[in-house]
Amino acid sequence: MIPLNEPRIAKNALKYVTDCVQTGWISSAGAYIEKFEINFAKYLGVKHAITTTSGTTALHLALASLGIGEGDEVIIPALTMMAVPFAVLYTGASCVSIDVDSEIFNISPEKIKSFIEKNCSYNPDTKQLINKYTNKHLKAIIPVHTYGHPCDMADILQVAKKYSLLVIEDAAEAHGAEYHKDISGKESNKDTISHKAGSMGDVGCFSFFANKIITTGEGGMLVTNSDGIAEKARVLKDLCHCPERRFLHTGVGFNYRMTNLQAALGLAQLEEIQDDIKIKREMAQMYNELLKDIPGITTPIEKPWAKSVYWMYAILVEPDFGISRDSFMKRLKEQGVDTRTFFIPIDKQPFFNKKICFSDGDCSVSNSLSEKGLYLPSALTITKKQINKVCSSIKKISQKL
Repeated sequence: MIPLNEPRIAKNALKYVTDCVQTGWISSAGAYIEKFEINFAKYLGVKHAITTTSGTTALHLALASLGIGEGDEVIIPALTMMAVPFAVLYTGASCVSIDVDSEIFNISPEKIKSFIEKNCSYNPDTKQLINKYTNKHLKAIIPVHTYGHPCDMADILQVAKKYSLLVIEDAAEAHGAEYHKDISGKESNKDTISHKAGSMGDVGCFSFFANKIITTGEGGMLVTNSDGIAEKARVLKDLCHCPERRFLHTGVGFNYRMTNLQAALGLAQLEEIQDDIKIKREMAQMYNELLKDIPGITTPIEKPWAKSVYWMYAILVEPDFGISRDSFMKRLKEQGVDTRTFFIPIDKQPFFNKKICFSDGDCSVSNSLSEKGLYLPSALTITKKQINKVCSSIKKISQKL
């Protein structure tokens, strides 16, 4: 079976992790925590990077550090990993789900604007945006850089500025992805303006799960340019210990501390991120070339203002292919090819309701993508021979229809 994903472990990983074991620094203290944070912040071009236990806890920590809680609402994409709405709900806040773009699968800035104009009132004096239907304060947007392609952040940041909304980027799937517009929305030469995904909002959040480009097994990172947010996040993630006196707690905190062992692995992975991104992009180019003439298969695009890292090579099985997405996946499995469906939209989740996740009801793009979308094998360890086998299997299925 050609696996959907598997990690490529960096050459220095064993050396750094062994150093942790031999020196006894295996828990949440140790030199590799600081090294990983400093080098990750430098890579992104931000002031602060703060390790966490997962991408989910990074999101929760970001929301808590920004003071989001009961009575607040956060705008999120309707098609996303459930860690995003869960993190919002952990704070006591609720969600507003907005449909996504049909081409890059990310939250649509135009639909955010439309939702606000249709459903909300804004008081410029108090800088409060109120959802007229729930009477709750809309406080933030979480744009998710889905499957490795960045959101159109200039438009999102303009909406956020106009309505005094905070922006928390979820870059869990987009390590190293780049955005090439300035904040005003003007497209620029890729060599002159380059923003890394996760570096443009008030806060950025990353996951280092085993299937991510940088992995620590489990783990995450919160990044920000704000000294105040960083200070708050560091205190909250460590049980709100008083800096001057241990075991005196200044509030209700969390144990979201990454271990030195994980940070050692993460540091080694970070050292090779450019090689890993090159592998992902070459994988996508090869898939694009081999699949381009198959009717009914829509391959991923890359906008002119973006550099995607193709965390997953995501395709759509259109009706004119001849069989359903699920039947297609079954046939690929019979030929030894692993695949996985897109996320299930929030409005299809059985326990969500309008009290915890409000929507204007139009999630048609998200639902369509969820029914048609799947990922092909996208491991950093994938070989050209394996890619050829995947594509040859797809062609055989297509020719028999």
